[in-house]
Amino acid sequence: MELKKINLLNEEIKKILNDNKAIDVKSINLKDKTSIADFMIVASGNSSRHIQALSEILIEQLKKRGIINCRLEGRNSKEWKLIDAMDIIIHIFHPEKRKFYDLETMWSELIPKEKLTI
Repeated sequence: MELKKINLLNEEIKKILNDNKAIDVKSINLKDKTSIADFMIVASGNSSRHIQALSEILIEQLKKRGIINCRLEGRNSKEWKLIDAMDIIIHIFHPEKRKFYDLETMWSELIPKEKLTI
């Protein structure tokens, strides 16, 4: 996907999450950190049902936008969901799990190019 479309999709995903009451939606630019994705979006839900609903709504909206190959990980988890939307990875956490894993800090740090092996 071209960069302009990726940036637009990143904004659309954040809007979908915010419109559906996701908590503390953050986008992390991964372009110079890894080749697995261009962005990572991290958000929280306030309950297991909210987390499930956010993931289902997001997958439905992504499919409407033509991203039919998106995958859901953590289907059986009540505290975390991951949606792989090709160039964007979305994590939806229960707030306590989000604090424990602290992905924002881990992926926001600059990584020296010689350590980029993913």
